Amino acid sequence: MAAHLRVYPESLQLNVSPAQDPSIRVSLRDLLPLLATAKRNNYLWLQDFLDDEVQITSDLYEVITAFNYVRPSA
Repeated sequence: MAAHLRVYPESLQLNVSPAQDPSIRVSLRDLLPLLATAKRNNYLWLQDFLDDEVQITSDLYEVITAFNYVRPSA
């Protein structure tokens, strides 16, 4: 099941600190389609988070690093 995002009015977000500690776990299965759509459609809100860091497992990091250097052929 895909994750559903909610948009709240600005007045409800006044208590949110600018630098939040990570507190929600999301699977890549739910996250990637949303990010891919936002990137493909050039949603501006995505740019607000480009400098945010994410934590990934070491095995995923190794796969991503290897993929970066050796792109599989079609």
